[in-house]
Amino acid sequence: MKKQTGEDIMRAPDQSARASGILREHWREGRKLAALPPDLRPRDRIEGYAIQAEIETQSDQPLFGWKIAATSEAGQRHINVAGPMAGRILAETVLPVGSTAAMAGNAMRVAEPEFAFRLGENLLPRPTPYDVGEVLAAVETLHPAIEIPDSRFADFVGAGEAQLIADNACAHLFVLGAPATADWRSRDLIEERPRIRLRGETFVGHGRNVLGDPLIALVWLVNELRQLGITARAGQVITTGTCHPPLPIASGDAMEADFGDLGQVAIRFE
Repeated sequence: MKKQTGEDIMRAPDQSARASGILREHWREGRKLAALPPDLRPRDRIEGYAIQAEIETQSDQPLFGWKIAATSEAGQRHINVAGPMAGRILAETVLPVGSTAAMAGNAMRVAEPEFAFRLGENLLPRPTPYDVGEVLAAVETLHPAIEIPDSRFADFVGAGEAQLIADNACAHLFVLGAPATADWRSRDLIEERPRIRLRGETFVGHGRNVLGDPLIALVWLVNELRQLGITARAGQVITTGTCHPPLPIASGDAMEADFGDLGQVAIRFE
């Protein structure tokens, strides 16, 4: 019989908690690290998600929702990964529209306009994937949003997929606009072109940048959670990734993302 090695044995739960604690401490203090210690470093996506899950135990509020990192080719190049990753949006990281986001400790220094959806029904784990129709039926509202990502790793480009998932898929700060009052369900979100104003310039996003369709990204997230045995819960918000290449920001900037009759959202940076 082959002798078991450390590589054959699943990491103990306390290792996930210890790794998450290190990342959380660096986020709280605005510090960066080169990498997790070798004995705590995730070896694959599953171990990365196990570390990420511990972040919920350190929050005293219900989980606000979920984000998807790297849904566009530009976003994937930005952090050097091959595909999307799920992350948790903690309630304490959500900022009011029009407020000011702190830049201290933020190394990425980009902001991303996004389509976000609030669920009205639970989507439970199950053996078979959800399709677009099933997920849309569970959505209550559509919102314009801005995500301000960052990483706890000094070299987030070289950190690798598993560590970035452990790092909550680069979640940092999030701004959620009011729910759209227009009939967004009858629209082709692929062709929506939100206008982003920043430093006197106007940039135009495109719905097709989000995994080809924001609805496809939404379904991807639900099915990623399904495979992890996690319920996407009623009331939670799912933001689907940037519809424009990440836009560099600096202290003193203000960004407004105008999604037309789907709504507007704005934030300042200091």
